[in-house]
Amino acid sequence: MPRIIIIFLLIITHLQMNAQQQPTGRYAAVNGLQMYYEIHGSGKPLVLLHGGGSTIESTFGRILPELAKTQQVIAIELQAHGHTLDADRPFGFAEDADDVAALLKQLQIPKADVMGFSNGGTSALELAIRHPEVVNKLVLASAAYKRSNMVPGFFDGMQHATLDNMPPLLKAAYLKANPDPKGLQAMFNRDSNRMLTFKDISDADIKAIQAPTLVLNADADVILPESALALSRLLPHAQLAILPGGHGDYIGEICAPDPNSVIPALVTAMIVEFLKK
Repeated sequence: MPRIIIIFLLIITHLQMNAQQQPTGRYAAVNGLQMYYEIHGSGKPLVLLHGGGSTIESTFGRILPELAKTQQVIAIELQAHGHTLDADRPFGFAEDADDVAALLKQLQIPKADVMGFSNGGTSALELAIRHPEVVNKLVLASAAYKRSNMVPGFFDGMQHATLDNMPPLLKAAYLKANPDPKGLQAMFNRDSNRMLTFKDISDADIKAIQAPTLVLNADADVILPESALALSRLLPHAQLAILPGGHGDYIGEICAPDPNSVIPALVTAMIVEFLKK
């Protein structure tokens, strides 16, 4: 084989290996954080906001590849979660919303669809309230907006919760992103305190949201299904789907009991159909 062809093949192989090993994760300086985010796919931008105690992978690992086939997915790890370290600054859903808006501005994305799960859904609600100009469509998956949304006993349980009570899969997911036990404890402390001090979002603020919204919930969720119904009726332009299972099962969240369930594929198709309209 001629030498020049061998050199060419070696160059191509090197480029392919680098492309395969190149990480998708990036960092942006946002409001005092080094915020971690990933970009997957191409098309209309879709922001993904993970749940409390979670990472991009643990919340969206099952459905992200499918969403990235039709959207430019911008998946974010919020303050104190995963690769994004905690900082000496306030921590709350409003702060999450401001951070996401600031990141989109840095990325020169004037408007995006936004999907949030659990705590990420509450952050997505706050984003639509505080920065309506950046939100195109909303997907709110098991999102709390009032203390009464939770199953009975939720807040009593939170008062006695410790890191030992955290699901092992979520602990492992955090430590995979950031192998620092102190960071794991900081995330737990931040999330548990945020829920214990959670204040209702007003009906007036929710009624003012003009973004078309898909509300998702499970029938055996931590968020009561009747609360999801009420949310869909408060929002001016909302659709509702109640799926079988527990918290996050319908998107294949890492703690879902059946990793082979076909329901996440069904829900992903539903989300894609909603976003393309």
